[in-house]
Amino acid sequence: MKIEQNVLEALQASPLFNQINREEIQSMLHCLNPRIQKYRKGVTVANFGETFFGIGIVVEGEIVIAKESIAGNRTIMTVLKKGEMFGEMVSFSDKKVWPATVTAQSDCEVIFVSPEKVISQCEKMCHYHQKLIDNILKIMSKKALMLNRKVEYLSIRSLRGKLCAYLIEQHRQQGLSIFSLPLNRDELADFFNVARPSISRELSKMKDEGLIDFHKASFKLIDIEKMKTSI
Repeated sequence: MKIEQNVLEALQASPLFNQINREEIQSMLHCLNPRIQKYRKGVTVANFGETFFGIGIVVEGEIVIAKESIAGNRTIMTVLKKGEMFGEMVSFSDKKVWPATVTAQSDCEVIFVSPEKVISQCEKMCHYHQKLIDNILKIMSKKALMLNRKVEYLSIRSLRGKLCAYLIEQHRQQGLSIFSLPLNRDELADFFNVARPSISRELSKMKDEGLIDFHKASFKLIDIEKMKTSI
């Protein structure tokens, strides 16, 4: 099948195809038979509770994974960019429905792959298909650990403690003295299930107290040790 260059680049960037080269990916696509779909900003990719229809990999743009409580409060689980995937955690469960709502954060393109195609050995019995299976097992393990991490954030009682833990985590992950947050203020408020003004107010207090400095989405941690005392 004919695959565009940007799709191959996204698949190469995806952890699902880690250590599988472009030629091997191109060959595998005949077995995987993926579906490519484009979405405009704000369009729902998948609704909570709907029938699951495949593992998604972001080719271009960004998507948001979010859940709503019975009261209608929205909590952002994560924001995904090029090469990142979603749906793998539910793809092998007995109840195949979307556990969250997936929305286009910007104009985007997504490639969907059937989970059965991923784990079944292809007719050619290619060695790189076995690598694909190894990769998805690693990804699912990593996602489970990340969910545990979010539970840790939410278990911290104070909003300042949550913000300190999140900022320190982002600082460590990116390894930069000045780093950018993957979430804007509204998304951060949804992530911690609080009002947006509360986020802005607490960040401003932390800046005034000399704990952090920031400009828009760029942050610098000034007193990490003191921040740790709030966690």
